Amino acid sequence: MKAGAVEATDKEASKPIPIPKVRVSRVLSVLDFTLRVVAALGTLASAIAMGTSRETLPFATQFVRFRARYKDLPTLMFFVIANSIVCVYLVLSLPLSSVHIIWTAAKNSRIVLIISDTVMMGLVTAGASAAAAIVYLAHYGNSSTNWFAFCRQFNGFCGRISGSLIGSFVAITVLVLLIIMQSVAISRR
Repeated sequence: MKAGAVEATDKEASKPIPIPKVRVSRVLSVLDFTLRVVAALGTLASAIAMGTSRETLPFATQFVRFRARYKDLPTLMFFVIANSIVCVYLVLSLPLSSVHIIWTAAKNSRIVLIISDTVMMGLVTAGASAAAAIVYLAHYGNSSTNWFAFCRQFNGFCGRISGSLIGSFVAITVLVLLIIMQSVAISRR
């Protein structure tokens, strides 16, 4: 008799304990808030790194100098503007994300965040892709269009603009994760 009783308790103990939906939604909301902060910092760092990149090289005389600035290339200006807009959006979306931590049943605001995150992901992807194309040309040039690789002369400038792409691509990855997480949170309803 006792052996049968032991088997019954073993069967009950082996059953998985269901995780409440509210707890999973709250964890997703906290992770959403954290990822928004990470993406905002990435876009802010990228915009600052690109916006402050400049280098001046002296020529034969003191009066003639060659200068490289991000403002010389409109694509890099678009990169700075796009990252700045996305950074402001991410900072402004933090209060709404914190509301989801407290009130996990919010569905309409999550849909708004998914749509807005998708638009911002498109904007930062466009800026980062365009800037990556210019950085590639700066490093390797293009002989058929007579674009020489000016990174041989402007090492500091090119290193800085190459590094600024990292934060932007991190933000793209985080925005993709945010869109997936918001979709999962909505689908659990």
